[in-house]
Amino acid sequence: MELTALTIHDLQGLLQRREVTAGQVLRAFLKRIAQEEGKVQAYMAVTGREALTRAARLDRRLDKGEQVSPLAGVPLAIKDVICTQGVPTTCSSKILEGFIPPYDATVMRRLDQAGMVLLGKTNMDEFAMGSSTENSGYKITRNPWDVSRVPGGSSGGSGAAVAADLCAGALGSDTGGSIRQPAAFCGIVGLKPTYGRVSRYGLIAFASSLDQIGPMTKDVRDAAILLRVFAGHDPCDSTSVDMPVPDYTAQLGREITGLRIGIPDEYFIEGMDAEVETAVRGAISVLESLGAKAERISLPHTEYAVATYYLVATAEASSNLARYDGVKYGVRTGKARNLLEMYMKSRQNGFGAEVKRRIMLGTYGLSAGYYDAYYLKALKVRTLIRKDFEEAFKRCDVIVTPTAPTAAFGLGEKTDDPLTMYLSDIFTISANLAGIPGISLPCGFTQAGLPIGLQLLGKPFDEATLLQVGFAYEQATEWHRRKPPL
Repeated sequence: MELTALTIHDLQGLLQRREVTAGQVLRAFLKRIAQEEGKVQAYMAVTGREALTRAARLDRRLDKGEQVSPLAGVPLAIKDVICTQGVPTTCSSKILEGFIPPYDATVMRRLDQAGMVLLGKTNMDEFAMGSSTENSGYKITRNPWDVSRVPGGSSGGSGAAVAADLCAGALGSDTGGSIRQPAAFCGIVGLKPTYGRVSRYGLIAFASSLDQIGPMTKDVRDAAILLRVFAGHDPCDSTSVDMPVPDYTAQLGREITGLRIGIPDEYFIEGMDAEVETAVRGAISVLESLGAKAERISLPHTEYAVATYYLVATAEASSNLARYDGVKYGVRTGKARNLLEMYMKSRQNGFGAEVKRRIMLGTYGLSAGYYDAYYLKALKVRTLIRKDFEEAFKRCDVIVTPTAPTAAFGLGEKTDDPLTMYLSDIFTISANLAGIPGISLPCGFTQAGLPIGLQLLGKPFDEATLLQVGFAYEQATEWHRRKPPL
Protein backbone atom coordinates (compact mmCIF):
# COMPACT_ATOMS: atom_id res chain seq x y z
CA MET A 1 0.00 0.00 0.00
CA GLU A 2 1.46 3.34 -1.15
CA LEU A 3 0.43 5.75 1.60
CA THR A 4 1.19 8.84 -0.48
CA ALA A 5 -1.30 7.79 -3.17
CA LEU A 6 -4.21 7.64 -0.73
CA THR A 7 -6.90 10.27 -0.32
CA ILE A 8 -7.47 12.22 2.88
CA HIS A 9 -10.49 10.10 3.78
CA ASP A 10 -8.53 6.89 3.18
CA LEU A 11 -5.75 8.13 5.48
CA GLN A 12 -8.31 9.21 8.07
CA GLY A 13 -9.64 5.67 8.26
CA LEU A 14 -6.19 4.08 8.57
CA LEU A 15 -5.09 6.55 11.24
CA GLN A 16 -8.25 6.27 13.30
CA ARG A 17 -8.11 2.45 13.21
CA ARG A 18 -4.39 2.72 14.14
CA GLU A 19 -3.39 0.61 11.14
CA VAL A 20 -0.71 3.24 10.51
CA THR A 21 0.77 5.99 12.67
CA ALA A 22 0.93 9.67 11.87
CA GLY A 23 4.71 9.32 11.87
CA GLN A 24 4.60 6.56 9.26
CA VAL A 25 2.32 8.60 7.03
CA LEU A 26 4.49 11.69 7.33
CA ARG A 27 7.74 9.86 6.67
CA ALA A 28 6.20 8.31 3.53
CA PHE A 29 5.42 11.79 2.21
CA LEU A 30 8.82 13.19 3.14
CA LYS A 31 10.46 10.28 1.30
CA ARG A 32 8.26 10.93 -1.74
CA ILE A 33 9.19 14.63 -1.66
CA ALA A 34 12.89 13.74 -1.50
CA GLN A 35 12.47 11.52 -4.57
CA GLU A 36 10.24 13.65 -6.78
CA GLU A 37 10.39 17.30 -5.71
CA GLY A 38 13.48 17.88 -7.85
CA LYS A 39 11.42 17.10 -10.96
CA VAL A 40 8.31 19.06 -9.99
CA GLN A 41 9.59 22.00 -7.90
CA ALA A 42 6.24 22.35 -6.12
CA TYR A 43 7.46 23.54 -2.72
CA MET A 44 8.90 26.84 -1.56
CA ALA A 45 9.76 25.27 1.80
CA VAL A 46 9.32 21.84 3.39
CA THR A 47 8.77 21.90 7.17
CA GLY A 48 9.92 18.35 7.83
CA ARG A 49 11.38 18.78 11.31
CA GLU A 50 8.35 20.62 12.69
CA ALA A 51 6.03 18.11 11.01
CA LEU A 52 7.80 15.13 12.60
CA THR A 53 7.45 16.74 16.03
CA ARG A 54 3.73 17.32 15.50
CA ALA A 55 3.16 13.79 14.15
CA ALA A 56 4.90 12.28 17.19
CA ARG A 57 2.71 14.36 19.50
CA LEU A 58 -0.44 13.21 17.69
CA ASP A 59 0.66 9.56 17.87
CA ARG A 60 1.08 9.79 21.62
CA ARG A 61 -2.47 11.11 21.92
CA LEU A 62 -3.83 8.42 19.63
CA ASP A 63 -1.98 5.70 21.53
CA LYS A 64 -3.67 6.88 24.73
CA GLY A 65 -7.04 6.52 23.05
CA GLU A 66 -7.78 10.23 23.17
CA GLN A 67 -10.49 11.64 20.95
CA VAL A 68 -8.73 13.50 18.15
CA SER A 69 -9.87 15.93 15.47
CA PRO A 70 -10.87 14.79 11.96
CA LEU A 71 -7.60 15.70 10.21
CA ALA A 72 -5.27 14.32 12.91
CA GLY A 73 -2.08 13.16 11.20
CA VAL A 74 -3.08 14.18 7.66
CA PRO A 75 -0.16 15.98 5.86
CA LEU A 76 -1.23 19.06 3.91
CA ALA A 77 0.59 21.72 1.88
CA ILE A 78 -0.30 25.41 1.98
CA LYS A 79 0.06 27.99 -0.79
CA ASP A 80 2.72 30.54 0.08
CA VAL A 81 0.18 33.39 0.09
CA ILE A 82 -1.38 32.20 3.38
CA CYS A 83 0.27 33.36 6.61
CA THR A 84 1.81 30.62 8.76
CA GLN A 85 3.17 31.62 12.14
CA GLY A 86 6.89 30.93 12.40
CA VAL A 87 7.11 29.62 8.82
CA PRO A 88 8.35 31.87 5.95
CA THR A 89 5.56 33.30 3.79
CA THR A 90 6.84 35.13 0.72
CA CYS A 91 4.06 35.04 -1.91
CA SER A 92 6.95 33.71 -4.04
CA SER A 93 8.17 37.31 -4.28
CA LYS A 94 11.64 38.70 -3.64
CA ILE A 95 10.07 41.67 -1.89
CA LEU A 96 8.91 39.38 0.94
CA GLU A 97 12.06 37.25 1.04
CA GLY A 98 12.64 36.04 4.57
CA PHE A 99 9.32 37.32 5.95
CA ILE A 100 8.04 35.16 8.82
CA PRO A 101 4.47 36.00 9.93
CA PRO A 102 3.88 36.49 13.65
CA TYR A 103 0.41 34.96 13.38
CA ASP A 104 -1.58 32.25 11.60
CA ALA A 105 -4.28 32.91 9.03
CA THR A 106 -7.72 31.86 10.27
CA VAL A 107 -7.79 28.89 7.89
CA MET A 108 -4.44 27.74 9.28
CA ARG A 109 -5.67 28.04 12.85
CA ARG A 110 -8.74 25.95 12.03
CA LEU A 111 -6.71 23.31 10.20
CA ASP A 112 -4.27 23.21 13.10
CA GLN A 113 -7.13 22.68 15.56
CA ALA A 114 -8.34 19.83 13.34
CA GLY A 115 -4.95 18.08 13.65
CA MET A 116 -3.47 18.78 10.24
CA VAL A 117 0.29 18.25 9.83
CA LEU A 118 1.89 21.05 7.80
CA LEU A 119 4.24 19.62 5.17
CA GLY A 120 5.32 22.95 3.73
CA LYS A 121 4.53 26.02 1.65
CA THR A 122 3.96 25.70 -2.10
CA ASN A 123 5.29 27.76 -4.98
CA MET A 124 3.03 30.17 -6.86
CA ASP A 125 2.93 33.02 -9.32
CA GLU A 126 4.24 36.06 -7.45
CA PHE A 127 1.45 37.63 -5.37
CA ALA A 128 -0.95 35.20 -7.12
CA MET A 129 -0.58 37.08 -10.41
CA GLY A 130 -0.35 34.55 -13.21
CA SER A 131 -1.77 31.46 -14.86
CA SER A 132 1.30 29.24 -15.12
CA THR A 133 3.49 29.55 -11.98
CA GLU A 134 6.24 30.88 -14.25
CA ASN A 135 6.02 34.26 -12.50
CA SER A 136 7.47 33.01 -9.21
CA GLY A 137 10.45 35.00 -8.03
CA TYR A 138 12.28 31.78 -7.07
CA LYS A 139 11.55 28.76 -9.27
CA ILE A 140 9.32 27.36 -12.00
CA THR A 141 6.96 24.56 -10.99
CA ARG A 142 6.38 21.82 -13.56
CA ASN A 143 3.32 19.77 -14.40
CA PRO A 144 3.66 16.18 -13.07
CA TRP A 145 1.88 14.84 -16.17
CA ASP A 146 4.53 16.35 -18.46
CA VAL A 147 7.39 18.28 -16.88
CA SER A 148 7.85 20.32 -20.06
CA ARG A 149 4.44 21.93 -19.39
CA VAL A 150 3.05 24.37 -16.84
CA PRO A 151 0.91 23.24 -13.88
CA GLY A 152 -1.35 26.29 -14.22
CA GLY A 153 -1.48 29.17 -11.81
CA SER A 154 -1.36 30.91 -9.61
CA SER A 155 -1.76 27.92 -7.25
CA GLY A 156 0.43 25.76 -9.48
CA GLY A 157 2.64 24.53 -6.64
CA SER A 158 -0.36 23.27 -4.68
CA GLY A 159 -1.88 21.66 -7.77
CA ALA A 160 1.36 19.93 -8.75
CA ALA A 161 2.01 18.76 -5.17
CA VAL A 162 -1.41 17.10 -4.93
CA ALA A 163 -1.18 15.51 -8.39
CA ALA A 164 2.34 14.19 -7.73
CA ASP A 165 1.35 12.72 -4.32
CA LEU A 166 3.70 15.13 -2.54
CA CYS A 167 0.92 15.88 -0.02
CA ALA A 168 -2.49 14.45 0.84
CA GLY A 169 -4.21 17.72 -0.05
CA ALA A 170 -3.46 21.42 -0.28
CA LEU A 171 -4.86 24.91 0.03
CA GLY A 172 -4.83 27.40 -2.80
CA SER A 173 -6.31 30.83 -3.38
CA ASP A 174 -8.53 31.85 -6.29
CA THR A 175 -8.80 35.43 -7.56
CA GLY A 176 -9.69 34.71 -11.18
CA GLY A 177 -9.34 30.94 -11.47
CA SER A 178 -6.14 30.28 -9.54
CA ILE A 179 -7.49 27.14 -7.84
CA ARG A 180 -9.66 25.78 -10.66
CA GLN A 181 -7.31 26.29 -13.62
CA PRO A 182 -4.29 24.51 -12.05
CA ALA A 183 -6.67 21.80 -10.80
CA ALA A 184 -7.74 21.26 -14.42
CA PHE A 185 -4.17 21.26 -15.72
CA CYS A 186 -3.00 18.83 -13.00
CA GLY A 187 -5.99 16.46 -13.09
CA ILE A 188 -7.22 17.05 -9.53
CA VAL A 189 -10.21 18.64 -7.78
CA GLY A 190 -10.14 22.36 -6.96
CA LEU A 191 -12.94 24.28 -5.25
CA LYS A 192 -13.39 28.06 -5.09
CA PRO A 193 -15.97 28.79 -2.39
CA THR A 194 -18.49 31.62 -2.47
CA TYR A 195 -16.96 34.99 -1.62
CA GLY A 196 -17.41 35.35 2.13
CA ARG A 197 -17.72 31.61 2.87
CA VAL A 198 -14.06 31.34 3.97
CA SER A 199 -12.16 33.90 6.02
CA ARG A 200 -9.50 35.92 4.20
CA TYR A 201 -7.79 36.93 7.45
CA GLY A 202 -4.13 36.08 6.94
CA LEU A 203 -4.47 35.70 3.17
CA ILE A 204 -2.02 38.20 1.67
CA ALA A 205 -4.21 40.30 -0.59
CA PHE A 206 -4.05 40.54 -4.36
CA ALA A 207 -7.59 41.79 -5.09
CA SER A 208 -9.63 41.93 -1.90
CA SER A 209 -13.10 41.76 -3.51
CA LEU A 210 -12.16 38.68 -5.54
CA ASP A 211 -9.76 36.54 -3.44
CA GLN A 212 -10.96 33.31 -1.83
CA ILE A 213 -9.14 30.38 -0.20
CA GLY A 214 -10.17 26.86 -1.16
CA PRO A 215 -9.15 23.18 -1.14
CA MET A 216 -7.19 21.31 -3.82
CA THR A 217 -7.57 17.56 -3.43
CA LYS A 218 -7.43 14.14 -5.04
CA ASP A 219 -11.20 13.68 -5.09
CA VAL A 220 -14.47 15.44 -4.32
CA ARG A 221 -14.99 13.90 -0.88
CA ASP A 222 -11.63 15.29 0.26
CA ALA A 223 -12.65 18.76 -0.92
CA ALA A 224 -15.86 18.47 1.11
CA ILE A 225 -13.90 17.37 4.20
CA LEU A 226 -11.43 20.25 4.04
CA LEU A 227 -14.03 22.93 3.28
CA ARG A 228 -16.10 21.81 6.27
CA VAL A 229 -13.06 22.30 8.53
CA PHE A 230 -12.06 25.85 7.59
CA ALA A 231 -15.25 27.49 6.25
CA GLY A 232 -17.39 29.74 8.41
CA HIS A 233 -17.72 33.19 9.86
CA ASP A 234 -14.68 34.96 11.25
CA PRO A 235 -14.94 38.26 13.17
CA CYS A 236 -11.41 39.08 11.96
CA ASP A 237 -12.70 39.37 8.38
CA SER A 238 -15.46 41.92 7.78
CA THR A 239 -16.37 40.27 4.45
CA SER A 240 -16.85 36.87 6.10
CA VAL A 241 -20.54 35.95 6.07
CA ASP A 242 -22.23 34.69 9.25
CA MET A 243 -24.04 31.64 7.88
CA PRO A 244 -24.15 28.04 9.12
CA VAL A 245 -21.63 25.70 7.49
CA PRO A 246 -23.31 22.44 6.45
CA ASP A 247 -21.74 19.01 6.63
CA TYR A 248 -20.73 18.90 2.98
CA THR A 249 -20.06 15.15 3.06
CA ALA A 250 -23.69 14.45 4.06
CA GLN A 251 -24.99 15.34 0.60
CA LEU A 252 -22.45 13.22 -1.27
CA GLY A 253 -24.00 10.13 -2.80
CA ARG A 254 -27.45 11.62 -3.25
CA GLU A 255 -28.99 11.15 -6.69
CA ILE A 256 -29.00 14.08 -9.08
CA THR A 257 -32.18 12.97 -10.88
CA GLY A 258 -34.17 16.01 -11.94
CA LEU A 259 -31.35 18.45 -11.21
CA ARG A 260 -31.24 21.20 -13.84
CA ILE A 261 -27.87 21.92 -15.42
CA GLY A 262 -27.30 24.96 -17.62
CA ILE A 263 -24.96 24.88 -20.62
CA PRO A 264 -23.95 28.47 -21.50
CA ASP A 265 -23.46 29.19 -25.18
CA GLU A 266 -20.73 31.72 -24.39
CA TYR A 267 -18.45 29.07 -22.86
CA PHE A 268 -18.23 26.91 -25.98
CA ILE A 269 -16.39 29.31 -28.21
CA GLU A 270 -14.35 29.39 -31.39
CA GLY A 271 -10.71 28.70 -30.66
CA MET A 272 -11.37 26.30 -27.80
CA ASP A 273 -9.39 23.07 -28.09
CA ALA A 274 -11.51 20.39 -29.79
CA GLU A 275 -10.41 17.72 -27.32
CA VAL A 276 -11.53 19.90 -24.43
CA GLU A 277 -14.96 20.48 -25.94
CA THR A 278 -15.39 16.77 -26.69
CA ALA A 279 -14.48 15.79 -23.13
CA VAL A 280 -16.78 18.37 -21.54
CA ARG A 281 -19.73 17.50 -23.76
CA GLY A 282 -19.07 13.85 -22.89
CA ALA A 283 -19.24 14.79 -19.20
CA ILE A 284 -22.57 16.53 -19.79
CA SER A 285 -23.87 13.30 -21.35
CA VAL A 286 -22.75 11.37 -18.25
CA LEU A 287 -24.63 13.81 -16.01
CA GLU A 288 -27.74 13.39 -18.18
CA SER A 289 -27.43 9.61 -17.91
CA LEU A 290 -27.47 10.08 -14.12
CA GLY A 291 -30.81 11.86 -14.37
CA ALA A 292 -29.84 15.53 -14.67
CA LYS A 293 -31.72 17.69 -17.16
CA ALA A 294 -29.50 19.83 -19.39
CA GLU A 295 -30.60 22.98 -21.21
CA ARG A 296 -28.87 25.77 -23.10
CA ILE A 297 -28.61 29.10 -21.32
CA SER A 298 -27.02 32.46 -22.05
CA LEU A 299 -24.65 34.59 -19.96
CA PRO A 300 -24.56 37.53 -22.38
CA HIS A 301 -21.96 39.72 -20.65
CA THR A 302 -19.33 36.97 -20.53
CA GLU A 303 -17.45 38.58 -23.44
CA TYR A 304 -16.61 41.55 -21.19
CA ALA A 305 -15.39 39.47 -18.25
CA VAL A 306 -11.67 39.47 -19.04
CA ALA A 307 -11.50 43.22 -19.60
CA THR A 308 -13.60 43.87 -16.48
CA TYR A 309 -11.47 41.57 -14.36
CA TYR A 310 -8.18 43.12 -15.44
CA LEU A 311 -9.43 46.57 -14.45
CA VAL A 312 -10.97 45.59 -11.10
CA ALA A 313 -8.19 43.20 -10.06
CA THR A 314 -5.29 45.44 -11.08
CA ALA A 315 -6.85 48.48 -9.39
CA GLU A 316 -7.16 46.57 -6.13
CA ALA A 317 -3.64 45.18 -6.57
CA SER A 318 -2.26 48.68 -7.06
CA SER A 319 -3.81 49.71 -3.75
CA ASN A 320 -2.95 46.54 -1.82
CA LEU A 321 0.67 46.35 -2.94
CA ALA A 322 1.40 49.95 -2.02
CA ARG A 323 2.24 48.69 1.48
CA TYR A 324 5.46 47.03 0.24
CA ASP A 325 7.78 49.99 0.54
CA GLY A 326 10.93 48.56 2.11
CA VAL A 327 10.12 50.13 5.48
CA LYS A 328 8.00 47.80 7.61
CA TYR A 329 9.00 44.31 6.39
CA GLY A 330 10.50 42.54 3.43
CA VAL A 331 13.37 43.61 1.21
CA ARG A 332 14.91 47.10 1.51
CA THR A 333 17.59 48.34 -0.86
CA GLY A 334 20.83 49.42 0.76
CA LYS A 335 21.80 51.70 -2.10
CA ALA A 336 19.61 54.77 -1.84
CA ARG A 337 20.51 58.43 -1.36
CA ASN A 338 17.17 59.44 0.15
CA LEU A 339 13.80 58.10 1.30
CA LEU A 340 12.05 58.39 -2.07
CA GLU A 341 14.87 56.57 -3.85
CA MET A 342 14.74 53.84 -1.18
CA TYR A 343 11.01 53.35 -1.86
CA MET A 344 11.51 53.24 -5.60
CA LYS A 345 14.52 50.95 -5.67
CA SER A 346 13.06 48.56 -3.09
CA ARG A 347 9.93 48.11 -5.20
CA GLN A 348 11.87 48.04 -8.47
CA ASN A 349 14.17 45.26 -7.25
CA GLY A 350 11.58 43.40 -5.16
CA PHE A 351 8.69 43.03 -7.62
CA GLY A 352 8.80 40.88 -10.76
CA ALA A 353 7.74 41.98 -14.24
CA GLU A 354 4.14 40.71 -14.08
CA VAL A 355 3.47 42.34 -10.70
CA LYS A 356 4.88 45.64 -11.95
CA ARG A 357 2.71 45.39 -15.06
CA ARG A 358 -0.45 44.94 -13.01
CA ILE A 359 0.42 47.67 -10.52
CA MET A 360 0.89 50.09 -13.42
CA LEU A 361 -2.36 49.01 -15.10
CA GLY A 362 -4.27 49.42 -11.86
CA THR A 363 -2.72 52.76 -11.01
CA TYR A 364 -3.58 54.05 -14.47
CA GLY A 365 -7.20 52.85 -14.12
CA LEU A 366 -7.55 54.65 -10.80
CA SER A 367 -5.81 57.86 -11.83
CA ALA A 368 -7.51 61.24 -12.15
CA GLY A 369 -9.31 61.56 -15.45
CA TYR A 370 -9.49 57.81 -16.05
CA TYR A 371 -11.32 56.53 -12.95
CA ASP A 372 -14.82 57.03 -14.41
CA ALA A 373 -13.86 55.85 -17.88
CA TYR A 374 -12.24 52.61 -16.75
CA TYR A 375 -12.57 51.49 -13.13
CA LEU A 376 -16.09 52.80 -12.50
CA LYS A 377 -17.31 51.39 -15.81
CA ALA A 378 -15.75 48.03 -14.95
CA LEU A 379 -17.69 47.97 -11.66
CA LYS A 380 -20.93 48.56 -13.59
CA VAL A 381 -20.17 45.71 -15.99
CA ARG A 382 -19.31 43.51 -13.02
CA THR A 383 -22.85 44.09 -11.75
CA LEU A 384 -24.24 43.03 -15.14
CA ILE A 385 -22.18 39.83 -15.05
CA ARG A 386 -23.51 39.02 -11.59
CA LYS A 387 -27.07 39.65 -12.78
CA ASP A 388 -26.50 37.24 -15.70
CA PHE A 389 -25.84 34.49 -13.18
CA GLU A 390 -28.82 35.47 -11.04
CA GLU A 391 -31.09 35.12 -14.07
CA ALA A 392 -29.47 31.85 -15.13
CA PHE A 393 -29.94 30.29 -11.70
CA LYS A 394 -33.69 30.92 -11.94
CA ARG A 395 -33.66 28.26 -14.66
CA CYS A 396 -30.96 25.87 -13.47
CA ASP A 397 -29.31 24.54 -10.31
CA VAL A 398 -25.76 24.19 -11.65
CA ILE A 399 -23.93 25.61 -14.66
CA VAL A 400 -21.51 23.30 -16.51
CA THR A 401 -18.56 24.61 -18.54
CA PRO A 402 -14.96 23.77 -19.42
CA THR A 403 -12.50 24.96 -16.77
CA ALA A 404 -9.95 26.15 -19.33
CA PRO A 405 -10.02 26.42 -23.14
CA THR A 406 -6.97 24.13 -23.49
CA ALA A 407 -5.04 21.53 -21.56
CA ALA A 408 -1.69 22.50 -19.99
CA PHE A 409 0.51 24.49 -22.37
CA GLY A 410 4.28 24.37 -22.67
CA LEU A 411 6.73 26.16 -20.41
CA GLY A 412 7.60 29.52 -21.98
CA GLU A 413 4.86 29.22 -24.58
CA LYS A 414 2.90 32.30 -23.45
CA THR A 415 5.34 34.29 -21.31
CA ASP A 416 6.03 36.83 -24.08
CA ASP A 417 2.34 37.46 -24.76
CA PRO A 418 0.54 38.60 -21.58
CA LEU A 419 -2.86 38.94 -23.26
CA THR A 420 -2.79 35.34 -24.49
CA MET A 421 -1.79 34.25 -21.00
CA TYR A 422 -4.68 36.22 -19.48
CA LEU A 423 -7.14 34.43 -21.78
CA SER A 424 -6.20 31.13 -20.08
CA ASP A 425 -8.64 32.16 -17.33
CA ILE A 426 -11.48 33.18 -19.63
CA PHE A 427 -13.87 30.52 -18.26
CA THR A 428 -13.05 31.03 -14.57
CA ILE A 429 -12.93 34.82 -14.14
CA SER A 430 -16.70 35.42 -14.20
CA ALA A 431 -17.29 33.36 -11.06
CA ASN A 432 -14.96 35.63 -9.07
CA LEU A 433 -16.59 38.78 -10.43
CA ALA A 434 -20.00 37.40 -9.43
CA GLY A 435 -18.79 35.95 -6.12
CA ILE A 436 -20.28 32.50 -6.79
CA PRO A 437 -18.71 29.09 -6.03
CA GLY A 438 -17.03 26.91 -8.63
CA ILE A 439 -15.35 23.53 -8.72
CA SER A 440 -13.08 21.87 -11.27
CA LEU A 441 -12.68 18.11 -11.57
CA PRO A 442 -11.07 15.88 -14.21
CA CYS A 443 -13.30 14.79 -17.10
CA GLY A 444 -10.87 13.28 -19.57
CA PHE A 445 -7.43 13.38 -21.15
CA THR A 446 -6.00 14.61 -24.42
CA GLN A 447 -4.27 12.25 -26.83
CA ALA A 448 -1.01 13.59 -25.40
CA GLY A 449 -2.06 12.33 -21.96
CA LEU A 450 -2.87 15.71 -20.40
CA PRO A 451 -5.84 16.16 -18.03
CA ILE A 452 -8.96 18.12 -19.03
CA GLY A 453 -11.05 19.95 -16.45
CA LEU A 454 -14.84 20.16 -16.04
CA GLN A 455 -16.13 23.26 -14.22
CA LEU A 456 -19.36 23.37 -12.22
CA LEU A 457 -20.67 26.77 -11.08
CA GLY A 458 -23.32 27.12 -8.38
CA LYS A 459 -25.59 29.52 -6.57
CA PRO A 460 -24.06 31.62 -3.78
CA PHE A 461 -23.33 29.52 -0.67
CA ASP A 462 -24.56 26.36 -2.41
CA GLU A 463 -21.24 24.51 -2.42
CA ALA A 464 -23.13 21.44 -1.20
CA THR A 465 -24.92 21.03 -4.54
CA LEU A 466 -21.68 21.52 -6.50
CA LEU A 467 -20.04 18.80 -4.40
CA GLN A 468 -23.08 16.55 -4.81
CA VAL A 469 -23.02 16.84 -8.61
CA GLY A 470 -19.24 16.58 -8.77
CA PHE A 471 -19.29 13.46 -6.61
CA ALA A 472 -22.01 11.85 -8.74
CA TYR A 473 -19.95 12.46 -11.88
CA GLU A 474 -16.76 11.28 -10.22
CA GLN A 475 -18.33 8.01 -9.07
CA ALA A 476 -19.58 7.33 -12.59
CA THR A 477 -16.12 7.79 -14.16
CA GLU A 478 -12.51 6.80 -13.54
CA TRP A 479 -10.61 9.95 -14.52
CA HIS A 480 -9.74 10.90 -10.92
CA ARG A 481 -8.02 7.55 -10.36
CA ARG A 482 -5.27 8.13 -12.95
CA LYS A 483 -1.81 9.07 -11.74
CA PRO A 484 0.91 11.04 -13.55
CA PRO A 485 3.89 9.04 -14.82
CA LEU A 486 6.55 10.37 -12.45
